[in-house]
Amino acid sequence: MSPLRWTCKSTTRLAQELNRQGHQVSQRTVCDLLAQMHYSLQSVRKTREGAQHPDRDAQFRHIAVAVAQCQRQGQPVISVDTKKKELIGDFKNAGQEWQPAGQPEEVRTHDFIDEQLGKVAPYGVYDVTANEGWVGVGIDHDTAEFAVQTIRRWWLEMGRPLYASARRLLITADCGGSNGYRVRLWRLQLQQLADELGLTVQVCHFPPGTSKWNKIEHRMFCHITNNWRGRPLLSRQVVVNLIGSVTTQDGLRIRAELDENTYAAGVKVTDEELAGVSIERDKFHGEWNYKIKPHGIRGKF
Repeated sequence: MSPLRWTCKSTTRLAQELNRQGHQVSQRTVCDLLAQMHYSLQSVRKTREGAQHPDRDAQFRHIAVAVAQCQRQGQPVISVDTKKKELIGDFKNAGQEWQPAGQPEEVRTHDFIDEQLGKVAPYGVYDVTANEGWVGVGIDHDTAEFAVQTIRRWWLEMGRPLYASARRLLITADCGGSNGYRVRLWRLQLQQLADELGLTVQVCHFPPGTSKWNKIEHRMFCHITNNWRGRPLLSRQVVVNLIGSVTTQDGLRIRAELDENTYAAGVKVTDEELAGVSIERDKFHGEWNYKIKPHGIRGKF
């Protein structure tokens, strides 16, 4: 028999059709017959990766070597990404939380955005070596300017005290989004950051379709999601507090800050501005792996 897709609704329809044809069959009988044929109710499973870049594994190895080299030299390594935008207000949040029996917390039936409270965009910075994180909770557009501002705030508040003698900052990031390798504003903003901090900013992008392997996803973001499961995010400050209260057995420490700045969307970077970026591309996939040096600085870093 061909591998048909059976659901509770389809078995009910089949039973009804058989009854119309004169066969007295219940939906339960159809289910029993399917079970005898070794069918069972199953959800879909995410297994198909889709088209993979031929240098996917080589890029992972390239990143691993770059990270290990920085760590041996005592240079900071961070993983960055934007977490899913969250609605602010008394909306349902996935998961369960302890409540008195029969007294679940009541939230809105529909997830229509509250015009007064809006959404927040948490952008995270995870220090791979120190197991520490910083989250900028943005209230405006998720842009490259917002991303680099969050990295700047992490460095000033958490990075610089730990890496006082740093000369280079390694950033591992996804290929897309506000920190994508094609985003001109990302490179321009990193140049400004490099000039301000006097650091060479080295960037390694994960290959397309591999964002789930970015360390921030399974070392920081997952714990944030777990910490606020089943709790409505009633205000921006609630989001900041819940992120900042995350703890793990491995000693993860996260600090969060509300970023109330506005960031213009659709900013165009001219060819002249891009030409002013002091970028040095690696021989291996220079579009994914590159260094942005402070203007006037030369050397191995």
